[in-house]
Amino acid sequence: MLAPQANRTMALGKWEEYWQENMIGFHQPVVHKMLESNIDKVFAGRTGVRFFFPLCGKAVDMKWLADQGHSVVGVEISEMAVKQFFEENNMTYSEEPVPAIPGAKVFKSSEKNISLYQCDLYNFSSSIGGQFGAIWDRGSLVAINPKDREKYAALIISLMAKDCRYLLDTLLYNPELYPGPPFFVPDEQVQSLFGKSCDIELLQSVDALTDRHRGWGLDFLTENVHLITPKSV
Repeated sequence: MLAPQANRTMALGKWEEYWQENMIGFHQPVVHKMLESNIDKVFAGRTGVRFFFPLCGKAVDMKWLADQGHSVVGVEISEMAVKQFFEENNMTYSEEPVPAIPGAKVFKSSEKNISLYQCDLYNFSSSIGGQFGAIWDRGSLVAINPKDREKYAALIISLMAKDCRYLLDTLLYNPELYPGPPFFVPDEQVQSLFGKSCDIELLQSVDALTDRHRGWGLDFLTENVHLITPKSV
């Protein structure tokens, strides 16, 4: 089933183009329902959790978590998306270069504990951002080029602190009907990517098919949320 999309690639410039042309149907203007309904499992009784948002866009989920006293670090290739996040949430911010990543910038909120790195995700590392107690991956694994998934998983695992609780959102559909992105990510691949070093629990599975997706040619769309935690040594 992976074959139809195996060689599909999206250049970083294409994502920037989407933002420039406001072709951002993937952006949700409200907090993701599956994050809200599973957040207690991510918190696990903890306060002041440090969250990582890969390919964060301008997700309002970041402000929602920061308003609850958690800190947020995001990575996004589009500078426009980062600036829109702060501006649309009426936050002042500072901007500074990231010495370890030539050409990269980090934008920091003056009021909330939010830092967004504008750079290629694969140039980010724990030596730059540290490790995290939680990760919310709503549109990242499903957006990266399928051939890069092993590299992506290795990066995510390297960013997980020992107590990290990684909430991963994936999509199931017939990849012969739609080229992606978002790409089809079967549960078996989640297991092969993360199962050696992490425990994986399917928390929620919902029918997510809408008229928009029917317009893509899809006849079913299932959205799954997994909780991924490092195996205890």
